[in-house]
Amino acid sequence: MTPAPNRPPRALRPLPSRRALLVDNPGPDRTQIAQHLRAAGYVVAEADSAAQALDLSRSHDPEIIFSAWDLPDQHGPEFCRAFRASARKVYGYFVLLTSDQDEQDIRDSLDAGADDFLDRPISDRELLARISAGERILRTEGELRASNAQLQSALDKLKETQSAMDRDLQEARKLQQGLVRERSGQFGAMQISLLLRPAGHIGGDLVGFFPIGEDRVGFYALDVSGHGVTAALLTAQLSVHLSGASDQNVALRAAQSGSDAVPPAALAHFFNNMMLEEMSTDTYFTMIYAELNHVTGEVRMVQAGHPHPMLQMPDGHVQRIGKGGMPVGVLENPIFDEIEFRLEPGTRLLIASDGITEACPPGGRLLGEDGLEAILRTNAFLGGHAFLESMAWSVSEYCRGDRPDDMSAVLIEYSAGTTLPFRT
Repeated sequence: MTPAPNRPPRALRPLPSRRALLVDNPGPDRTQIAQHLRAAGYVVAEADSAAQALDLSRSHDPEIIFSAWDLPDQHGPEFCRAFRASARKVYGYFVLLTSDQDEQDIRDSLDAGADDFLDRPISDRELLARISAGERILRTEGELRASNAQLQSALDKLKETQSAMDRDLQEARKLQQGLVRERSGQFGAMQISLLLRPAGHIGGDLVGFFPIGEDRVGFYALDVSGHGVTAALLTAQLSVHLSGASDQNVALRAAQSGSDAVPPAALAHFFNNMMLEEMSTDTYFTMIYAELNHVTGEVRMVQAGHPHPMLQMPDGHVQRIGKGGMPVGVLENPIFDEIEFRLEPGTRLLIASDGITEACPPGGRLLGEDGLEAILRTNAFLGGHAFLESMAWSVSEYCRGDRPDDMSAVLIEYSAGTTLPFRT
């Protein structure tokens, strides 16, 4: 409904702590604007020139500004531009008083930063409308500023929390790397080398070896499903059961009592029962565990869902070993693949995690076992950690540095020229 022409303008609700700046020649218009601003709750500062107004704006920090178009020392749009360029704590709603300005003048004023215009002669109703529009903008700007302050505070706290988590994860990485106490070992003519490289701070891969009596050594490669803390905690627990320096080593318990060590398949079933009976989690893991007789070259191995071991012959030919088997911790009666074979002088055995075989560039294809075979053949002249580092570099280059999974590997090399004991 259109208000009656003779109805007096509705007074604005006073708002404390608002500040206004009025820049105009002394006269009726300036008095009229000042009265309405004070009635609306503003503390009003008045100036006769742009220079005086800029000085006042530094101390008064106004939130709404009414400026004449023609000032003694500067045009209103030029003063507006200078005002916008000054350092300010809050937004200033800028209204230019106009009379007979053309469209180009208005466009230039908007480019200079003006928010609104008020035509002379000034109507009380139009003046109150401009003050109300300014209030709405200032309220919204204040709410946004408060929200931004809260958001910034939350972000600062999040950064502090993230920094603390990063420090903890860095320490956890050191501890996890310490689970692999030895990265290489020499057993007669056999050399064992290990690679463990998490994709993030911590990971779910584990590799290692431990001696079993005088002529045998056990070695293993585990890959826990998932990433992060959950996988790392399970990895730490498994490392205790496979520690070579503790009577907690499941494989060595029988050997320490004078009996033979736990066979590889029996160890896999032990871990499977442990996962299903003692752990309330959906996590599972893949595993290779084997006993190597470093005198005869005999290997007894169990494969539980882990990628196929690669056996490289002296001539460079690569043979994949095993049928796969089921992961540990999924079914009550799993079928694991039990394998026996013999290493010959000049051969080497590589057991790699799926973080290597499943490496993939963005939008590309998996490296796969064929790619791993190619790496083995290309780096046939390298051995030990030099080979493992070259393999890790090749994988990272293949996936262009975007490696989402952990990399781990066990490399066993049988020195050429060694004669095995005669077998009938």
